[in-house]
Amino acid sequence: MAIKVITDTSCDLPEQELDKYGIEMIPLKVTFANGETFLDRFELTPDVFVQKMAASKTLPKTSAPDPDTFLRYFKKGLEEKGTVLFVSLSSGLSSTLQTALLACRMLGSNRVKVFDSLGASLGVGIMAVRAVQMATRGASINMILEQLARLRSTRQVLFVLDTLENVVKGGRLTKFEGFAGNLLNIKPILTGNSRGIPEITEKVRGRRKALKRLLEMVEERGGTALKKKIVGISHVNCIQDALLLRDEIVRRFKPEQVMVADMSATIGTYAGEGAVMINF
Repeated sequence: MAIKVITDTSCDLPEQELDKYGIEMIPLKVTFANGETFLDRFELTPDVFVQKMAASKTLPKTSAPDPDTFLRYFKKGLEEKGTVLFVSLSSGLSSTLQTALLACRMLGSNRVKVFDSLGASLGVGIMAVRAVQMATRGASINMILEQLARLRSTRQVLFVLDTLENVVKGGRLTKFEGFAGNLLNIKPILTGNSRGIPEITEKVRGRRKALKRLLEMVEERGGTALKKKIVGISHVNCIQDALLLRDEIVRRFKPEQVMVADMSATIGTYAGEGAVMINF
């Protein structure tokens, strides 16, 4: 069965992976305080996003694609392959999933399936890649959905924030708490919970110690199982740290593949500059 796999721009898949697997992205929207609105990745590159974010006193707002946009992509996918699978950003972080389901109801076709990754960044992208790999081997849409659910239940996401500025701008910390955290050089380490929402699990003093702790947590939560996994490392304007983590993960755990990518505006808005996320 031919299956068209579509995801959204939160997936952070590098262009070569999108091309290799024929995966299309539906863009989320990013709106800055001055009213400028951009289509994530289509009109706003990660580099430009970081510059605009740094210049803004308030966080840009992200929003899901509208139902008509989903309908356009779904109809095109049906014409191309006959069946469509949309792998969505976590329902705990965005209304993207709900809007996609609304578009499905409007379309009235049972040949479009929507899957909640409960993940973000390359956590979404890796599931989209796995879906294409399974479809290429001849798996049915129901088999793919079952396997993705298994992958979701064992997924791991770890990430470290370098600055608390965006957390303060977003209202999750007071200015005083943010100032105190930055003064003490606190680097929060977060993990994803079962609802697809990040939670702070540890606080480490210093960037170097935080990155070292990330690697320790990868070993604690993955270990030898990484040999059969794709590892995704995404970052906000800190490529050297991402490459260092990649090299260490390859050396220690020898995973099936490691992807390194810039974090899109959709997730980078909340993570802030210097954030690093590892999905496996």
